[in-house]
Amino acid sequence: MTAATHSTLFPQVPDAADAVLEGLDPEQREVATALHGPVCVLAGAGTGKTRAITHRIAYGVRAGILQPSSVLAVTFTNRAAGEMRGRLRQLGASGVQARTFHSAALRQLQYFWPKAVGGSLPRLVDRKIQLVADAAAACHVRLDRGELRDVTAEIEWSKVTQTVPADYAAAAAKAGRDVPRHPAEIAQLYAAYEDLKRDRTVIDFEDVLLLTVAILQDRHDIAEEVRAQYQHFVVDEYQDVSPLQQRLLELWLGERDNLCVVGDASQTIYSFTGATPDHLLDFRTRHPGATVVKLVRDYRSSPQVVHLANGLLAQARGRAAEHRLELISQRAPGPDPVYSEYTDEPAEAEGAARRIRDLIASGVPASEIAILFRTNSQSEIYEQALADAGVPYQLRGAERFFDRPEVRKAGIALRGAARFGGNDALLDDTVDLPSQVRAVLSGEGWTSRPPAGSGAVRERWESLAALVHLAQDFAAAKPDATLGDLVAELDERAGAQHAPPVQGVTLASLHSAKGLEWDVVLLVGVAEGMMPITYAKTDEQIEEERRLLYVGVTRAREHLSVSWALSRSPGGRANRRPSRFLDGLRPGSGNAVTRGGTGGTGGIERGVTGGVEGAVRRVNRKPARCRVCGRTLTDAGEMKLMRCEDCPSDMDEGLYQRLRDWRAAQAERSGQPDFCVFTDKTLMAIAEAVPATPAELAGIPGVLTRKLKRFGADVLAICAGQDIEGVEDDD
Repeated sequence: MTAATHSTLFPQVPDAADAVLEGLDPEQREVATALHGPVCVLAGAGTGKTRAITHRIAYGVRAGILQPSSVLAVTFTNRAAGEMRGRLRQLGASGVQARTFHSAALRQLQYFWPKAVGGSLPRLVDRKIQLVADAAAACHVRLDRGELRDVTAEIEWSKVTQTVPADYAAAAAKAGRDVPRHPAEIAQLYAAYEDLKRDRTVIDFEDVLLLTVAILQDRHDIAEEVRAQYQHFVVDEYQDVSPLQQRLLELWLGERDNLCVVGDASQTIYSFTGATPDHLLDFRTRHPGATVVKLVRDYRSSPQVVHLANGLLAQARGRAAEHRLELISQRAPGPDPVYSEYTDEPAEAEGAARRIRDLIASGVPASEIAILFRTNSQSEIYEQALADAGVPYQLRGAERFFDRPEVRKAGIALRGAARFGGNDALLDDTVDLPSQVRAVLSGEGWTSRPPAGSGAVRERWESLAALVHLAQDFAAAKPDATLGDLVAELDERAGAQHAPPVQGVTLASLHSAKGLEWDVVLLVGVAEGMMPITYAKTDEQIEEERRLLYVGVTRAREHLSVSWALSRSPGGRANRRPSRFLDGLRPGSGNAVTRGGTGGTGGIERGVTGGVEGAVRRVNRKPARCRVCGRTLTDAGEMKLMRCEDCPSDMDEGLYQRLRDWRAAQAERSGQPDFCVFTDKTLMAIAEAVPATPAELAGIPGVLTRKLKRFGADVLAICAGQDIEGVEDDD
């Protein structure tokens, strides 16, 4: 529940259509009354998006414009769907279906399966990891627990991106996936997994969507029956839609356009699961007549918190950054964010615990305080610091450190080595306690260098590395300590955490904090190597890390603390520096970098159908089809080219090179990466279409109105064969 819900600006509305609109701000009111045609709501953090869309549905129902049973509202979590249903009931709009994509699809699949296929729907498996393990055994491939999780994640990604086993290797390479095993081996496991499901007559979570899509595609009578039931669609968190979910939505819609989508490209943080903001960003391309409403009035956070959030995005680059929303706080001023630098991680954790203890003493409820970190492996040191300070806490989205399987297994191995170490060859060459621990844990998967990637193998390694670091710190504090002493210390620490869960300070990763908020947020470990994370290499990955920090900042209502440590352990080398994302924002780091954004203000943009602006908007593409083979296009890159990647291109190679040279010169002048001018796909599309007029150029996806005004004359001149400064003539 957002802060906006509790605001006096939003009193409880009575059961009358016009009264539903009372208390809404102008942009929210526009959302609520825009009941016909495509609507895109770009909603910043804390701007009351759930309020806007629930009041939209309720107003339509109360005014008799929408029939409750004809509305389908979809979101991504059961919690969000439940909250939406509750709000709709309070607004007198009972009977509206508010479900997750999977819940809605499963309901349809269960109903239509006997008619479409015959018999009963196969059993839905709750967890696929055991099936993956069985598939690995059938292929004579050994996978440890971490690898099982990673391979399972790859199979899930493949299915939501509609990638079959034979195409996995190529698709993973194209997407830049950091795969846990050789791609050919994962493809083999994926194929075996699918065979095993068929043999056992079971389906998995992703199959629910895939099978629903297949039935709606193949059985037009069933598709029409679904479309007759649902006339109006609302999609929340649209930036997180996967290609498979988008395809299902298109089949639900058919040729209609009664669709309202809500999202924020700046909160796209789940791309590793197959989610993409391209569908949100391309909404006006697919629906040129859409009404676009921007919600920027932030009812959650203080002006000081909002200022930092805006500053983070002002330095962002890439496509999502072009559509950033500059928030405007509606709350009274609060304290400035606190920036703290510590000598080492234990000192940072102790500092956080002290600050929290003082806040609780001043009257702040522990349940209104959160510590947010980048990886689950960071939790242990904060768990211990809070326990030492006598502060109750709860972990969200992660197992308690000492309950993690790899930590429990490591504890058993260390206990065994402490008892019988004299007969263990692993310990023959060890000279001190840390080397003994490293030797024992090497048998559990610890290595001196971390594994590549960001999956379960990395998380497992980080848990073991935390034990290695703990041993080093313990030995530094107690030089005469033995392995038995360390085991006793570990038992003591684990024992302190065996109390039942309590309503205390929340410890959570930044990913699991999405959609939540607290009065006080402490962002910890905000240093290079952790934020952005070490394995974020590409520009796209770095920008997603920036968005992840933005999500963390915007969880805070009033008090925000940002901290980092110069070294990992006491006495360690102080070779760390604060995150680059804080440059120009924290005191003493120079002047803030500012950049104009196309989405920096709130308001309404109505779809245009005539006049000059209407002429330069894109032609209607519902659905987008390949201009060569006619296949429906769903991939954002293919939609830009208006053809399948594999279909032959009639691109003018010379023109394409001239456009690239011109782009490089423009990027150098502005100090931005090349893709901020135009992406490669957009240049390819231009070189294929060779537009001669502004209207033809605007008809190419990726040529937004702002870019048309800024670069249109140059691009059209190059297409006409004219010389442009910074572009060498082919001759």
